[in-house]
Amino acid sequence: MPQKAIALMGMSGVGKTRLANILCESQTWYHYNVDYRIGTRYLGEHIESELKREAIASSPKLRDLLLSNSISLKSNLSFGNLTPLSEFLGKPGDPNRGGLRFETYLDRQRLHREAEIMAMLDTPQFIDRARSIYGYPHFLCDTSGSLVEIVDPSDPYDPIMTELASRMLFVLIEGAPEDERELEARFARKAKPIYYDEEFLTERWDSYLDEFSKAPDEVDPDHFVKWGFRQLLHRRTPRYREIADRWGVRLAKSEVTDVQTEQDFIERIDAALQRRAVEQPAR
Repeated sequence: MPQKAIALMGMSGVGKTRLANILCESQTWYHYNVDYRIGTRYLGEHIESELKREAIASSPKLRDLLLSNSISLKSNLSFGNLTPLSEFLGKPGDPNRGGLRFETYLDRQRLHREAEIMAMLDTPQFIDRARSIYGYPHFLCDTSGSLVEIVDPSDPYDPIMTELASRMLFVLIEGAPEDERELEARFARKAKPIYYDEEFLTERWDSYLDEFSKAPDEVDPDHFVKWGFRQLLHRRTPRYREIADRWGVRLAKSEVTDVQTEQDFIERIDAALQRRAVEQPAR
């Protein structure tokens, strides 16, 4: 099989993790997880500083131990546990309910944006390292859900996408409407911190304060992110599609549910590439 490099995209629950596991079982694919890179290389020190700040504020004993270098605090961030990164991002609103001041929240969102751009632009060097150092012929980039927020899908010369698409094929796994409803329901059960485009976030924040007649420090952080999630999902879905149509291919979730092997998945991608070749003149 010729050397391949693929970037997987798609919302939670469409099967990206299962596909990544299938590919990596062959031990011929290097797995690059963008969120993990963000949380370790670019935001790791910020995350650990926040852990220390929380510990010092909560306990004089922990304060003394930390200041005397008697103990250390480290996050156990991993491919399967990105909670430290999510918790660092936080949610805006009432500090008595775990919320952040909106200005602090914006600062962390900006840090995340810079980190995600750098983590994505690191991808080509990891493709080269995976092959030259570790001997992996193939490369899988597990993209962050907020990739669509750091690029302009409508710009054919977007500098980030131009760089990345020269090295990888972007593959979107598209969910059905029921998958979106399940994702919304899951998010409603447990609202998680999330990254937003700053302009979109500021507009949603101002709209929320007006609609519910709340002062910033009266906002229930969980209610705000639940309220904004549907709008964020509807914003991201067409942006995912535009990226795939310009720089890759789309696969319906139903096309990959029966994938059991690496070869099964490659065949689905080849079929999608053939579809794109037929449709391209019409675009």
